[in-house]
Amino acid sequence: MPKFLLKRWHGYPVIALFVISVLFVSIITYYQWIIGAVGFLLLGLLFYFVMRAENSFQEDLGDYISTLSHRIKKVGEEALMEMPIGIILYDEDYKIEWANPFMGAWVEEEAFIGHSLNLISEDLVPFIKSDALEEIVILKSRKFEVHFKKEERLLYFFDVTEQIEVERMYEEEQTCIGIIYLDNYEEVTQGLDDQFRSSINSKVTSILNKWANDHGIFLKRTSSERFLAVFNQRILSELEKNRFSVLDEVRDSTTKENVPLTLSVGVASGPSALPELGQLAQSSLDLALGRGGDQVAIKQQNGKVRFYGGKTNPVEKRTRVRARVISHALSELVLDSDKVIIMGHKSPDMDSMGSAMGILKVAQVNGKDGYIVLDTSDLDTGVQRLMNEIKGTDSLWKHFITPEEALEISTAGTLLVVVDTHKPSMVMEERLLSKLDHVVVIDHHRRGEEFIADPVLVYMEPYASSTAELVTELLEYQPKRLKMRMLEATALLAGIIVDTKSFTLRTGSRTFDAASYLRAHGADTILVQKFLKEDLETYNKRSKLIENAVAYKNGIVISKAEPSEECGQVLIAQAADILLSMNDVSASFVIAKRHDQKISISGRSLGDVNVQMIMEGLGGGGHLTNAACQLENETLDGAEKKLKAIIDEYFEGGEEE
Repeated sequence: MPKFLLKRWHGYPVIALFVISVLFVSIITYYQWIIGAVGFLLLGLLFYFVMRAENSFQEDLGDYISTLSHRIKKVGEEALMEMPIGIILYDEDYKIEWANPFMGAWVEEEAFIGHSLNLISEDLVPFIKSDALEEIVILKSRKFEVHFKKEERLLYFFDVTEQIEVERMYEEEQTCIGIIYLDNYEEVTQGLDDQFRSSINSKVTSILNKWANDHGIFLKRTSSERFLAVFNQRILSELEKNRFSVLDEVRDSTTKENVPLTLSVGVASGPSALPELGQLAQSSLDLALGRGGDQVAIKQQNGKVRFYGGKTNPVEKRTRVRARVISHALSELVLDSDKVIIMGHKSPDMDSMGSAMGILKVAQVNGKDGYIVLDTSDLDTGVQRLMNEIKGTDSLWKHFITPEEALEISTAGTLLVVVDTHKPSMVMEERLLSKLDHVVVIDHHRRGEEFIADPVLVYMEPYASSTAELVTELLEYQPKRLKMRMLEATALLAGIIVDTKSFTLRTGSRTFDAASYLRAHGADTILVQKFLKEDLETYNKRSKLIENAVAYKNGIVISKAEPSEECGQVLIAQAADILLSMNDVSASFVIAKRHDQKISISGRSLGDVNVQMIMEGLGGGGHLTNAACQLENETLDGAEKKLKAIIDEYFEGGEEE
């Protein structure tokens, strides 16, 4: 502690003691004046020394303050003029009023005072106007982080070149794990002679090894159809730039040999631990396979997913082993439950309703009560006609309940079966998903990132024409003898006919097998046509949509309805289907306002354009050749602008979900 502070700390007690002493001596002097005189003499001497001490204290204090002020001023001047931090003062017109010498080394003009801030960087004025807290600008290949104080019109420049470089290196060197899977390898090569099978195997392995060597990837084969790849974030960025061209190389090479072999790749990236990256990579691969294969799914720790590829339709599986296994597993789950509740998606179509009625039959054949959740206020014309027929059959109609009734009758032992969708946001009653623990998902759409949590059984086959086709196959393998009503078989057949556009799209041999099975069980094709009839007003609306079509790019046409026109979802889809049948059209998109005021977009393609990825960019989904989305709080013009931006992005680079 400084000397003057010690003196000051002792000063007040001394003064107090002096005053007390004067009073005490005065009292003594009253009784003994000689002793009092001596006391006053001593007090005088004491007062003298106290005053000397006070003067000394004042002198020391003045010297200390003078020295401190000088040091502070000197340090301030040195910091302002010599520290490696740029400082600029500017006026109301964004012209430089003053700058410290450090800034002079980074500005081309020697006399830059009075010039605009644009002389230093054109990013500075927009940065100041945006009220952002910080900005990075580049001066002579060095990167500076700029901070500013608005009231003082003051800018600080901090050189962060090395810091940004370290951050970049850290990001680029993060480990990525990829799992590569040969789609349908065992099934495609089944029946081939050993020499040809070995030739195909060698060709694919050679392509993958060359691809790995060219990009610096560690590649290890772990089984006949699976590879493990380890690389870093920098290499992943390079692979994304060429959109994982190895997918095309393998597909083109094997196609020449008449073997439809493709790759699916699951990639995990991010700062996670290696075990977590491995699990994330497997999850990515499951997602890629669930979407039909022939594509790459890249998952990050933050949940973002990017997709590349998906240019081919899923190959139809020739064996029905999985259908039989799923059918038996479903029977066991039904037998272990007290009742079965079946739920499709909002605004149900024929596929959703038909497959729901098929699962109802599964519950009944296993001796359990089944109920179909239905919101009768949200039905299109075809489904409404089907429901009118069902209402005339009491034994069927009593199994249809409202979402509120479903919530009331469901218990801990209830089995929930979701058909024709796997997205929680699209189901008829989302609260049932959180209330019931046992959930089964049956769907034919390509899997999206949004998925029902923790289902006990999942049956998703993107190769299938419709969910009704999948459910029909499950009915064939039920262990007990099955008797179907004509209306049940007709509803399932209607679902197949609608989703295949009368057996013209996404139709395989198993589609016809399912239709044949339903026809043998009484499905009425005339009744199906009755359900699908339309009135003259609907026909005219669809014709108007087709008339509004305009070519965009790469064989894509876009049709936009009038702002005052409201269209049903089926009508919008039908218009997209018809546009696809026109000459030189590889993909079609129809934009219209629905009756619920949402903007709906339906996309169709012949396979050259993946409309599923384009619709996913707008929050929708579907198949490679058939997809849709709905936008809330959006205008027709705004929806068209977003659609065109996603289409442009699709042809330029990868899509992110």
